Amino acid sequence: MKIKLLNSPNYSRNTRPKKTIKFVIIHYTGMQSEIESINRLINKNSKVSCHYLINRKGTIMQMVKENKIAWHAGVSKWKNIKNLNKNSIGIELVNKGHIFGYENYSNLQINSLIKLCSKLKKKYKIHKENFLGHSDIAPYRKIDPGEKFPWKKLSNYKLGKWYSLKKDEILSDDKKKLFFKNLYKIGYRYFKIDKRLKSDKLIIKAFQRRYNPKKITGNIDLKTLKISQFLAKN
Repeated sequence: MKIKLLNSPNYSRNTRPKKTIKFVIIHYTGMQSEIESINRLINKNSKVSCHYLINRKGTIMQMVKENKIAWHAGVSKWKNIKNLNKNSIGIELVNKGHIFGYENYSNLQINSLIKLCSKLKKKYKIHKENFLGHSDIAPYRKIDPGEKFPWKKLSNYKLGKWYSLKKDEILSDDKKKLFFKNLYKIGYRYFKIDKRLKSDKLIIKAFQRRYNPKKITGNIDLKTLKISQFLAKN
């Protein structure tokens, strides 16, 4: 696997121990071109970076060393961890994103991502459920890598969790409460289990964007609930 070096100045100077790396966070660049994305990631004034950038041809570029903290996750939560930069490796995929014309990810791009993630998984003993999207850890702010990202394909390589539904599964009557209990077990945060808020729609959409991308409504339908039950139990 060939990796091109392209250094970004946007990282914390302290070296982190290998054992602190527990997550891989996947993003899209959300800019009009690859060149524009690279320029932003290497601009010290942007204060944004990633460890790796993968373009649409599948070329992998390392921008920050793995033992340094890149600035990619921002304000974020997952389970009992806040601000995941210090515990994660950030990977950016070149994609125009929802503002500039959201694209399907290319096969070359995803194949390179799978190779890189598989290498990182083995090197740092990262659990499969700890391969996450930016919208998983920051659902109020972010929607990337979006509904076109092939989480199901990655799960075939034990990169990220997926689900299998049974038609005869018994559901609780208190669907909303059960759904948010399930999300809490999975790792999602930024909500209260026993109190519903308007902002809950953003949490639901973040979950649907990853696991039920053909129906991103912000409402808890039967399939969305069943998916959450499966993931919370496995």
